[in-house]
Amino acid sequence: MLYINDMNSIKEQKKELRKLIKTQKGLYNNEERIDQSKKVFSEIESLPSFANAKTVLAYWSLPDEVQTHSFIEKWYKHKTIVLPLVVGDTLELKVYTGPECMEEGPSYGILEPKNGVAYTSNNINLGIIPGMAFDLQGNRLGRGKGYYDKLLKEMKMKTIGVCFSFQLVDKVPSDTFDIAMDSVICPQ
Repeated sequence: MLYINDMNSIKEQKKELRKLIKTQKGLYNNEERIDQSKKVFSEIESLPSFANAKTVLAYWSLPDEVQTHSFIEKWYKHKTIVLPLVVGDTLELKVYTGPECMEEGPSYGILEPKNGVAYTSNNINLGIIPGMAFDLQGNRLGRGKGYYDKLLKEMKMKTIGVCFSFQLVDKVPSDTFDIAMDSVICPQ
């Protein structure tokens, strides 16, 4: 596990941890990320909370994140899969209806569900949430924009943080506005 100097401010600690994780991410190739991602989603699929969920918040993964594409394709015809779309400084939610609903977003070059149906209900049973780092207490370090913290503050759902093993650290620095996960899954 990675350790961060507790003497720095929380903002500095977060910046330092993001830098460390980014370096670690560079040590893994695409094949390793896909293999590790399959293990993460195999565990999620075995959970009662997933089996019972009718609506699941997921994310369309970036190349350096736990890969969600196969999982989403596998489940979107059986469950309502909701994906975030960056709009200004918030996330809007859209229902994933298939690959044709995805378009490259203007801000980060991320594929987003531009053509998906807007999802306005707060009735999401399970959230699968990415992060730069997590700890065993469920604390999450995002990329620094606060998108997920703002979204999760408004919603009541069981949340699972997903990450690679090197992203599970001893302690994630957190502020009062940071939203912790109910659980964290990473490959063993």
